[in-house]
Amino acid sequence: MNVEEATREVLWNISNVWIMYALLVPTALVAGYGVYRRFITWRQGAPAARFDRPAERLKLLLKNAILQQRTLRDRYAGAFHAYIFWGMITLTIATTVVLIQHDFGIEIMHGRFYLYFQSLFVDVLGLLAMVGVGMAAARRWIKRPSKLVYTDESTWILVILFVILATGFLIEGWRIAATDDPWGSWSPVGNAVGNLSLQLGGVESLKTAHLFTWWFHMLLVFGFIAWAPYTKMLHVLTSPLNIYTARLDAPGGSLKTIDFDTAENFGINRLEQFTWKDLLDLDACTECGRCTDNCPANRVGKELSPRDIILDLRSLLHEVPPAQKTNGEAEKSDEGENGQADSPPLVGSKSALASEALWQCTTCGACVEACPVSIEQLPKIVDMRRFQVMEEAEFPETMQEAITSLEGRGHPFRGTQFSRLDWAEGLDIPLAADVKDAEVLLWVGCGGALVERNRSSTRAMAQLLQKAGVKFTVLGRDEKCTGDPARRIGNEFLFESLAKENIETLGKHEVKTIVTSCPHCFNTLLNEYPHFGGQYEVFHHTTYLAKLIGEGRLKLDTTTERNLTFHDPCYLGRHNDITEPPRELAQRTTAKPLVEMQQSRKTSYCCGGGGGMSFIDEAPDKRVNQERARQILETDADTVAVACPFCTTMLEDGINARKGDREIVVRDVAELLWEAATNKADES
Repeated sequence: MNVEEATREVLWNISNVWIMYALLVPTALVAGYGVYRRFITWRQGAPAARFDRPAERLKLLLKNAILQQRTLRDRYAGAFHAYIFWGMITLTIATTVVLIQHDFGIEIMHGRFYLYFQSLFVDVLGLLAMVGVGMAAARRWIKRPSKLVYTDESTWILVILFVILATGFLIEGWRIAATDDPWGSWSPVGNAVGNLSLQLGGVESLKTAHLFTWWFHMLLVFGFIAWAPYTKMLHVLTSPLNIYTARLDAPGGSLKTIDFDTAENFGINRLEQFTWKDLLDLDACTECGRCTDNCPANRVGKELSPRDIILDLRSLLHEVPPAQKTNGEAEKSDEGENGQADSPPLVGSKSALASEALWQCTTCGACVEACPVSIEQLPKIVDMRRFQVMEEAEFPETMQEAITSLEGRGHPFRGTQFSRLDWAEGLDIPLAADVKDAEVLLWVGCGGALVERNRSSTRAMAQLLQKAGVKFTVLGRDEKCTGDPARRIGNEFLFESLAKENIETLGKHEVKTIVTSCPHCFNTLLNEYPHFGGQYEVFHHTTYLAKLIGEGRLKLDTTTERNLTFHDPCYLGRHNDITEPPRELAQRTTAKPLVEMQQSRKTSYCCGGGGGMSFIDEAPDKRVNQERARQILETDADTVAVACPFCTTMLEDGINARKGDREIVVRDVAELLWEAATNKADES
């Protein structure tokens, strides 16, 4: 047979095709209305600029929507979702090709295209889609992981998808068998169905079964299309849109500012105060549970569940859309502009939105990193915190003490007896006020200057700079907290006040380049101060030390036989994608290969100190730092290399609580390098 002659009759055995198109109209109207009502709801949100940089957004869409890269991080769930997604897309394209040929007379189902794509490829992808549905069903009905949401709706979706795929193969197989299709072997699944069917009945019975099943299949598909926008299947549209409109920088790395001169509310406590993108987030959720499964607070048994926050907000969104028009019965005091009623208060409305859950977030960003459809859980939590702090003044007492200390003393450590320069005793560190031509400013940070354990890390960093011949200065008593704890706790006003004061100080000293050992300070100076006019070249100390070594300005004299593992700080690895420089530095200090923990780099497990949680006295059995300590102790490491003062203190506390008789120490990378640079490793 000549391959170029390969083809088949389209819509074989089917007449009165106009009925299908007649039914397509109400199907499109019902489905269209379902999408339209969600679109109108999203528009009630505040403005958000999410359509800039189209090339980058199209790249995200290709990677995470079409190629399913984020979804495939979970191998089993990612595989079956990809099989279903790619299979249904392929079958939709194949159906469209059939209708184009039938309706417009364009002869495209011929030759190699017909055999390779329309027959073989479509059959294989359809089979993969069925396998995917089966895998999803086994996971949902047999394995039953706790992170999933179990509803009748989800069950029906799987059943309907399976029936659609199965009837599609029956239709194909019966056509091949009844017409003795010479090219049938190119459709392996359909051909197998046809061969089996011929043993069960004659050609006429196959034609009758084909006709009935074709119309049943068509009605089921149309019904599913009409129903989908009213179910979680809406994510077929909302998830790609959400990926396209995702933030192009780390959502937790730079939180949105508040215009205090014009804002009617400080923070968010009603749905209409969110942006349209926030509301789109709610309808994009696929209920996969990855955000909650990766949330360190939830993993240790706390109430916080990022997934449930999103789902409870979505439930409120569907129950009472934002700025819903009143029926004339609402009290005037409850009405917003244009006679529209405000939606109910958020915090406390649902169990996941209980205020205590909001204060358990470490702002580590694991939820955002894990989400396959780019939902931004973290900014919503901070926005709701802002309302509780600035409008209601209701937040944990120990966080209030940290805020009070920030307001009065410029740092969050209320009980500290140290000054900003005590760590530098005997080192002859110049002040920025006295030196005008320094290469860099060393931003020490509150944790590096005022916490006793971290003073040795700060001294090591300063001594490394001196050894490398770097002309640097410090602000000393002119340095105040960058405001990171205030901002993450929710006191945006205090953060802005501290930021502007620091920017004024840095401007007075003509600072252009900053090095800091604290990832929180690094993130704030690099990503958040520019919103207030503070533009600097900012280095984390690990990247700057790596630069000095690369330039030959800093040399190491010795290495050790330590078994080292490196803990990635959330605000360095996840929020700012800096994972390799600190590893390379740590590796230089030992002759043995670095030991990696199960969770590392951008999926690292939080130390538990971010988001103001360093100032919370947690229940002993629900401490994030102890869970991270457990993961560390699962390795054979005798030393944990860190690159953050908060991580240092949190991990030391966690390890000391769990290590028993085992000897294991926590060292900042700067401490390890100073030991290696001065041949003092044996003294540690």
